Amino acid sequence: DVSSPKHGKVDPDNMPHVGGNMWAGGTGGRDTAGLGGKGGPYRLDAGHRVYQVSQAEKDAVPEEVKRAAREMGEKAFKRRLKEIQMSEYDASAYERFSGAVRRQVQSLRIILDNLQ
Repeated sequence: DVSSPKHGKVDPDNMPHVGGNMWAGGTGGRDTAGLGGKGGPYRLDAGHRVYQVSQAEKDAVPEEVKRAAREMGEKAFKRRLKEIQMSEYDASAYERFSGAVRRQVQSLRIILDNLQ
């Protein structure tokens, strides 16, 4: 069961963590920032293979946990904007321009990776 969202512990060795309720950047777990899990406050990619929990499990997360996770994610987003000296308006404008060329940038990255 999910209880409350949190960032989670950071593994200094960046080992892959699947499931559980402890590690930041893990996959398929609960309550912590990561990918493929449920009840975490925001997505956090540590570069490992992603294990996805079912949509039914995600839908079963209590509304108060979802609300707490959204609030925590929003606070982290605002804190990050402040760190990089960006306003919410700037972030919105960046997303608008970035979204318009996202597919082309992805294609270019694939081409450059293949050239390397």
